Amino acid sequence: MAWRALGAVVLWLCVGSSADAARARPDRKAPTVAEQYDLGLKYMQRGYYVKALEQFNRIRNYHRDDPLAMRAELAIADLHYKKAEWDQARLAYEDFLRMHPRHPEADYVVQRIGLTLYKKAPKAAGRDQTLTRQAVNTWSGFDSRFPESVHKDEVVGLLAECRERLARKELGIAEFYRGRAAWPAVEGRAAGLLVDHGGSPYDADALVLLVESHAWQGEGVEATKALDKLREVDAARVPEAERRLSRARPPARDGG
Repeated sequence: MAWRALGAVVLWLCVGSSADAARARPDRKAPTVAEQYDLGLKYMQRGYYVKALEQFNRIRNYHRDDPLAMRAELAIADLHYKKAEWDQARLAYEDFLRMHPRHPEADYVVQRIGLTLYKKAPKAAGRDQTLTRQAVNTWSGFDSRFPESVHKDEVVGLLAECRERLARKELGIAEFYRGRAAWPAVEGRAAGLLVDHGGSPYDADALVLLVESHAWQGEGVEATKALDKLREVDAARVPEAERRLSRARPPARDGG
């Protein structure tokens, strides 16, 4: 009986080994680069990000001369973007653009670089807006650089939103200094808002502050110029500016 049992085990091992060998199919051809790339895309679409990254890295590292290696580089950046890994995605997009500045999808890459900054930036204007400024720098001139881009309208809209947020932040700082009667600082912030973010919904607010800050500093000519500019931008705000102007008490000048 023991010999029969041993024979059965040996037979099972032999059959199993033969089946494994058949499944291995050593004569099967290795997948092409295109097949590997398509497999990576399928993995990414299904959320198997680790497997997708393995496929794309394999193409990028071992098939550098293949045109799909470039596509794999971009896919790696897209993968990080899908995972909301904003810093890694931005670095990958920036590396791609540095290596391939004339790539046909350069507009897409620039759009995505800006988006990684935009999505990470705080929406509240009172908080640190360094990332918003970086997004503005990334997207400035996009419409002239890529006039035919399908991403142009989206970028232009987001750029306007970012500039408005920066203008709102400058206005908040100017109002802060106004509350402390720090008129030179008020003037600097209000003037900076108009220079750096002119055309925002806060232009009239900045001009009212300029009128007032110039008046408190005894700069009548400059206050009048700011008031005239306010008439052009928003005449309805002129009475408010005139009231502030009338309440200003500029410092007394030395008679000697």
